[in-house]
Amino acid sequence: MRLGRGPLAERDFRLLLAGRTLSFFGTAMSNVAVAFAILDLTGSKSDVGYVLAAQQLPKAVFLLLGGVWADRLPRHRVMVTTSAISGAAQCASAALLLSHDAGVAVLAALAAVNGSASAFFTPASRAALPATVPEVLLQPANAMLRLAQNSTMIVGTAAAGALVAAAGPGYAILVDGLTYFGGSVFIGAMRPRAGDVPAARTNVLTELREGWDAFRSRTWLWTIVVQFSFVNAVQSGSMNVLGPAIAKARLGGPAVWGAILAAQAIGYVVTGFLMIRLRVRRLLFFGTVCVFPMALPLLALVRPLSALAIGACAFLGGAALEVFGVAWYTVLQRETPRHLLSRVSAWDDFGSIVFVPLGLAVAGPVSETIGVRATLLGSAAIIVVTTALVLLVRDVRRL
Repeated sequence: MRLGRGPLAERDFRLLLAGRTLSFFGTAMSNVAVAFAILDLTGSKSDVGYVLAAQQLPKAVFLLLGGVWADRLPRHRVMVTTSAISGAAQCASAALLLSHDAGVAVLAALAAVNGSASAFFTPASRAALPATVPEVLLQPANAMLRLAQNSTMIVGTAAAGALVAAAGPGYAILVDGLTYFGGSVFIGAMRPRAGDVPAARTNVLTELREGWDAFRSRTWLWTIVVQFSFVNAVQSGSMNVLGPAIAKARLGGPAVWGAILAAQAIGYVVTGFLMIRLRVRRLLFFGTVCVFPMALPLLALVRPLSALAIGACAFLGGAALEVFGVAWYTVLQRETPRHLLSRVSAWDDFGSIVFVPLGLAVAGPVSETIGVRATLLGSAAIIVVTTALVLLVRDVRRL
């Protein structure tokens, strides 16, 4: 690889970037469309949470197994196969919505298929990047990949809001299904590198234990994963379940909510450009401090504030979170042996999303019991408190 040039000089990185960018665009549309599809069907916040949880639960269940297989097989092949499965599930959901035959149960079942496929895709994707660029380019490569993800989120969420308002959510979900197939074409053209050699096979339990040992031996790693098991749960429930319901009732509907999510993505993008070149001595500490502003959009929804003010808070929260995202993946990839990276990434993802299905499922019922405002305030408090606690860990401050 050519050390004197940036990540885009590497063929496989360009292919990975193109494939993921196309898929990111569809996913951004789907995130908006699914919530409003369920609200149109039943009008229930709880049903929105149940369908979203149906996607996240099998992902949590199969992630660790996905990490083992991503270390066993060529990672780009795992990504292509699982993308095809996800694409088929999304196209089936779109067909049901467009033919007016959809029900909550069948949409939840198809969401579970999509989630199961992503459980194998995610650890393979996490570990594929370091094999496409030299180590000195990991931070800018991570920043570029996330920049592409977040740029498409701006366009995707705004387009989804407009498309859902004009034609219905089925069309937005159909676009998502097609982008899975399109993205797999680029990823399938990648060539395995020497650093991406599959791990020697023993047995699944042994390989899981090897990943666990590598995970638990790094204090900075498991403490932040525990932190985000709570942060992601309350953030997902608040933004994906309560947010659309508040937007429909008090802010003007899906187009406004799409614009708010687009503002969050603009925050990601602005910071993404900075993170391509920014060099920080204590990268993990700096990134962790930037988790605090994630609470801002939740607090803005409490009253709620105007759509413009909520969008501003979403922008700030997105900008700060992007610093953490680039810092986290760069440190994880640098500090983890390549042959263990998929399994360690799987333990990371598993811990980070293990409570997300619960957060999605209970957000509606909890808000109906104690009120939407109390639920949002409690969620914001959990983000602030868990972040403050993890900063007490020496390795987080000094790595």
